[in-house]
Amino acid sequence: MAHLHSYATRVTWTGNLGTGTSHFRAYSRAHEVAAGELPTILGSADPTFRGDASRWNPEQLLLAALSQCHMLSYLHFCAVNGVVVTSYVDEATGTMATAGDSGHFTEAVVHPRITVGEESMVAAAIELHKEAHRACFIANSVNFPVRHEPTVTVG
Repeated sequence: MAHLHSYATRVTWTGNLGTGTSHFRAYSRAHEVAAGELPTILGSADPTFRGDASRWNPEQLLLAALSQCHMLSYLHFCAVNGVVVTSYVDEATGTMATAGDSGHFTEAVVHPRITVGEESMVAAAIELHKEAHRACFIANSVNFPVRHEPTVTVG
């Protein structure tokens, strides 16, 4: 039996410069993303789409969610399989194609750099990315490929 989990966020547009959306250039894409008592995330559109580069855009947030989910799934599988991870840093990348006023992600790649406790753990540390990918809720929810290209060292 499936267990249902519910989530709620609030997105508030803060970019009315006085005349609302009276013209394509008349408003800011600024907004705030909130959930409960969590710190507010300042958002905008990608600068290509008249957004503010100093704020998070939806594309970055999607990529961050994929990266976070993969990491959390991966760390779980390492813990239950005896692989001791002492460091994990991912610099995920994504590609989006646009045509007209629409677009879609064509691919995302997580590039985790992992440090494990012993040389004997390296092979399993690499292999467990498959399990993490299979279990990642976010990767299972998108309609584009999500690949993983890990680097594992001993430290």
